[in-house]
Amino acid sequence: MKTVKNLRWWIIALVCAGTILNYLARNSLAVLAPELRHVLNFSTQQYSYIVAAFQIGYTIMQPVCGIIVDLLGLRIGFTLFAALWSAAGVMHGFATGWLTLGAMRGLLGLFEAAAIPSGMKAVAEWFPDRQKSVAVGYFNAGTSLGAVLAPPVVIFFSLRFGWQTAFIVTGAVGFIWAAAWYALYRAPGAHPRISEGERAFIMEGQHRPVARGKASTREVVTSRRFWAIALPRFFAEPAWQTFSFWIPLYLATERHMDLKQIAAFAWLPFVAADLGGILGGYLSPFLMRHFRLPLLWSRVAGVVLGAFMMIGPACIGFVASTYMAIALFCVGGFAHQMISALVNTLAADVFDPREVGTASGFAGMAAWTGGLSFSLVVGALADKVGYGPLFASLGAFDLIGAALLVWLIRGQSRSDYKLAHA
Repeated sequence: MKTVKNLRWWIIALVCAGTILNYLARNSLAVLAPELRHVLNFSTQQYSYIVAAFQIGYTIMQPVCGIIVDLLGLRIGFTLFAALWSAAGVMHGFATGWLTLGAMRGLLGLFEAAAIPSGMKAVAEWFPDRQKSVAVGYFNAGTSLGAVLAPPVVIFFSLRFGWQTAFIVTGAVGFIWAAAWYALYRAPGAHPRISEGERAFIMEGQHRPVARGKASTREVVTSRRFWAIALPRFFAEPAWQTFSFWIPLYLATERHMDLKQIAAFAWLPFVAADLGGILGGYLSPFLMRHFRLPLLWSRVAGVVLGAFMMIGPACIGFVASTYMAIALFCVGGFAHQMISALVNTLAADVFDPREVGTASGFAGMAAWTGGLSFSLVVGALADKVGYGPLFASLGAFDLIGAALLVWLIRGQSRSDYKLAHA
């Protein structure tokens, strides 16, 4: 069979496509929230419960999905969860009130939780260490691209065919991707389209521990290297979930935009987020090459830079101009995805590929615990104190997360992490 040049980049493009569809289905609710508040007659706090249903499902299932994907393998595991999240997305179109919408949302969260652990496992399997942050940047861009596509796509179908159709369409396209993944994906050692040269390039470029058994789940989650990933994600995730679930409602209630205006502007922070994720991936090798930073510290430096940039969206409550507020959201999107790409890459740096799904899943659980908690705070306080003070806290969260990362990484070399259980 004919080989494909640079097959690993085609694999990451396929992962990115799946992530786009995952986030397209996920963000459809936020886009439709201003309309659904009236159609299904729910309050801001009830909307926060709908959001929380997704977040609870996602939080609980991330480690479970990671473990399942590690056990079943990436090909079968990712296919299974993609088909299930697509079915849950379609079911949103049959909601009759906020309770049924919340139930469908919870199901979607249960199954979409597989996306990031699966993507990180693909990076761990397919990329040499020095290219992992770049690969994560590209696949992580799918989270933003899905959010970019959501406003125009969802509002087009909603205005033309009704909100039910918008949910059905954004859910159903995932079935196509699931079939493509099952047909096209194999691990590097078994893929018939990979050249021997590329296979050797990947394997020789991965710093692996001496031969040992796969670490237990307890060993993974009690290790210092796990908390170096989990705690920064806990403090960073509230910003991304606020952007994903609350920007359209904020623009409607505080900036008095209608649905068409939201469609025109709500996607911009996610374009900036794409750039942040991709450029963040390139930042690490740039710092290694030009400033001679060790691999782990090149990741940390980018996280610290992104944390300081998050001061921008923290100032949204102080600006009068709607366009300036959107610009600050763009700064926040760029900064957050730079942080996200580099912290996620650390999982592939410090864990064996056989453990990456588990480690990434539990770190994701920590992240979504932070995001869920903050969303409930937004739902309880937004109508009372406004969004400004809530946005201001996001900048502080990322600075705390960056400080914890520096503290947990300091004094450690990459070999200390890789050989921790050797």
